[in-house]
Amino acid sequence: MADDELNTLSGLHGVATRYTDWRGRGVDVSPGTLVAVLAALGVDASTQGAVRAELERAREPERALPPNVIVRRGSGPVTGLVLAELRRYLGSGEDAEVDIEPSTAEVLMPPSTHAPPAERRFEPLAGLADVPSGWHRLRVRRGRRTDHTRLLVAPAALPPPPRTWGFTAQLYSVRSRASWGLGDLRDLADLAAWSGRELGAGFALVNPLHATEPVPPVGPSPYSPMSRRFPSPIYLRVEDMPEYARLPAGDRERFAALAAGLSAQEGLLDRDAVWAAKSEAFEAMHRLWREHGDLWREHGDPGFEEFRRREGAALDGYATWCAISEEQGTADWRHWPPSLQNARDHGVADSPRHRSRAAFHEWLQWRLDGQLAAAQQAARDAGMPVGIVHDLAVGVPHGSADAWMYRGTLAPGMSVGAPPDEFNQRGQDWGQQPWRPDAMARDGYRQFREMVAAVLRHAGGIRLDHAMQVSRLWWVPEGASPADGTYVRYDRDALLGCLTWEAERFGAVIVGEDLGTVEPEVREAMADRGVLGTSLLWFERDEQGRPKPPRRWRELSLATVGTHDMPPITGFVHGDHIALRHRLGLLTRDLAEEEDDHRRQLTDWLTLLHTEKLLTTRPSEIMQALADGSTAYDELIVTALHGFLARTPARLRGISLADAVGERRTQNQPGTTDEYPNWRVPLAGPDGRPIFLDDLVSDPASLIRGSW
Repeated sequence: MADDELNTLSGLHGVATRYTDWRGRGVDVSPGTLVAVLAALGVDASTQGAVRAELERAREPERALPPNVIVRRGSGPVTGLVLAELRRYLGSGEDAEVDIEPSTAEVLMPPSTHAPPAERRFEPLAGLADVPSGWHRLRVRRGRRTDHTRLLVAPAALPPPPRTWGFTAQLYSVRSRASWGLGDLRDLADLAAWSGRELGAGFALVNPLHATEPVPPVGPSPYSPMSRRFPSPIYLRVEDMPEYARLPAGDRERFAALAAGLSAQEGLLDRDAVWAAKSEAFEAMHRLWREHGDLWREHGDPGFEEFRRREGAALDGYATWCAISEEQGTADWRHWPPSLQNARDHGVADSPRHRSRAAFHEWLQWRLDGQLAAAQQAARDAGMPVGIVHDLAVGVPHGSADAWMYRGTLAPGMSVGAPPDEFNQRGQDWGQQPWRPDAMARDGYRQFREMVAAVLRHAGGIRLDHAMQVSRLWWVPEGASPADGTYVRYDRDALLGCLTWEAERFGAVIVGEDLGTVEPEVREAMADRGVLGTSLLWFERDEQGRPKPPRRWRELSLATVGTHDMPPITGFVHGDHIALRHRLGLLTRDLAEEEDDHRRQLTDWLTLLHTEKLLTTRPSEIMQALADGSTAYDELIVTALHGFLARTPARLRGISLADAVGERRTQNQPGTTDEYPNWRVPLAGPDGRPIFLDDLVSDPASLIRGSW
C-alpha cells in the first residue's frame, strides 16, 4: 500500500516509477530513487505519513491559473483553445472571458533588425488569425475575479529546410596555422565559406561553443560547459578583434610568436596553454579599448552599452561569476566563501571589486557576438541556405556559472544521464544538474528561451544534443549508479512551443538528436512541429534488426553515419571502439560475443551497400581483409556510406569532417574521463598526421569524396 501511494505521488509530479530499457524489458524504479527525486522537486516523501500528506495537498482543488498557456497556430479558434487549456482550473460550470494584451516586451533577444514595440492593449480573442505568434499576456475574468497569466501562440510547424548537405565538425579540432593551436571562429567562417562556395554545402554543424572556465584547468568537454547562455572566449580569433591592429608593434610581435608556438605544438590539444596565451592578448587589448574607447565610437563601432542592455541581467551574472572565479582561483562556486555562493545576495553582483573585473568579461562577450555574426554572414555569403548550425548541450555541471546564476531553478542532488543502452551498457552519469520542470514553468521558461534565442541570433539552426531534454530526462541521485535513476517528465508542448517560436523568429532550423531510448510520441511531436530528428546510419534498422534501405529513412531528419561519441567510419569498421571499451573495462558482454555481433552487423551493412551497387567488391572479401588488418577498402567504404546517405530522403545530410579526411580516432569515449583523451584529439588523416584547414582549402583532393 505504501509503495502504491509513493508511486501515485511520483506520477503526479512526472516521476516515472517504471520504464522500458533498450532491450524492451520493463524495469521498476526503486523506492529510494523515487524518494530522492521527489525531494529534489520539493516534495517530501521521506515517510509514509509525509507521502499521504503530499497526496492530500495534491487533491485540493486548483483554482489558480496555470503559469503558462500554450496554443499552436492553425489548431482552431484561439478562444476555444485557451478555454480548453484552462478548463481544469475553472470550477464546475464556471464561465470565463479571456482577453489578450499583445506584448513585444517578451521578445528576449531581438534579431539584428526588428520592428519597434507595438502599442500594448487588451483585445478580445476572436481567432488565431488575429493573434501574432509569440508571448502575450492573458487576462481571464471569472465573475468578479480577474487573473493574468502568460500565453504563447506557437507556430503550427516550422517549414522544412531545403534538401542539402554540410560538414559536421568539432571546431576546436579544426585548426588552421593561424588559429593559436585551437580551431576558432575565423576557422569556422573559413570552413563555411570554402565548403559552401567550392563544394556546394548548405550548412556547417559544430560542437557546442558554450562558455568554459575563466581560470585553469579549462574543461575539455564542449558538452559539459560552464554556461549554455554564453559562448567561450577561447574561440575568439585574436587578430580579428578591432583592438589588435592598434596594439604597439612590440606587443603584436610577441603575440604572433605565442600563436606560432601554439600552432606548432604536436600531440593532444592543450586548452590551458591556449587560454593562457589568449588571455594575455585579451588583457592588453582591453586596456587599450578602455583607455581609448572614444576612438572606437568615432569609427562607428557598435555600442558596448547597447550590447549590455540587450543581454541584461544574465550578462551581469555571468560576468560576475567570471570575476569571482578569478579572484577565488576556482570556477566551482561551491568552493567559494558562503557570502559569495548565492548570486542573488545583495551586494554580490554590485561589489566594486567584482564590477570592475566583470566589465572585462562583458567586453569579451561583445567581441564574441561580433565574430559569431561574421561566421554566419560568411556562410550565407557563400550561398549556404542554412549556414552555421550550433549544438546545444543538455546541461551544466553542479559548480558552473549557470548553476550559480539559476540556482533556484535547478534540482539539487541530481545529475542528468542515460540508462544502460547498447553502446553504454552501464548507463551514463553526465554530472549535469537538471532544471526543475515546475520552476521552469513558474518563470515562463525564460532562462530556456534566453539560451535558445542567444544561440539563434547568429545561426541558421540549433542541434539539440539529447532531444529528450524537451520531454523527459534521466535523473540520477547523487552517489547512485547511473542504472539506478529514473525519468522525470517536462512539459513537451511548452518547450517545443518555445523552440519553434524562437526558430520561426530567426528563420532557423531545429534538429533534435533523438537517438537511444526515445518514446515514439516524442519523435511524432517533433515531426508534427517541423523539428527534424537524427538518423544515425549504424542505428537505422528495421523491426528484425536489419539495416534499413535508404527509401525507408525519414525525410524530416539530419542523416549521418556516426556521431561524436563513436569512432569515425574507418575506426568503426575496424572495431576500434570494441578494443577500446574492452581495454577500459566498459563492456558488459564477453569480448568474443561483442566482436561477433559487430561482424554480423557490419556484414549486414556491407551486403546492403553491395545490393545498392554502392560497393562492387563482395562483402565476404572486404570482411576478410578487415580481419587481416588491411586498410585497402577503407576509402571505398567511406565513399559508399556517404553515397548511401545521398539516396535517403533526409532533408539534411551531415558529413563528418573527420570521416572526409580519413581520421580513425574517436573524439569521445562515453563512460571515461581521464582514461581516454576525450575532446583533445586534433583533426588528422589516416596516418595520424595533423591536417590543417589551410591544407583542405588549398588541396580539396585530400578529402575522401563521397556522393555529397
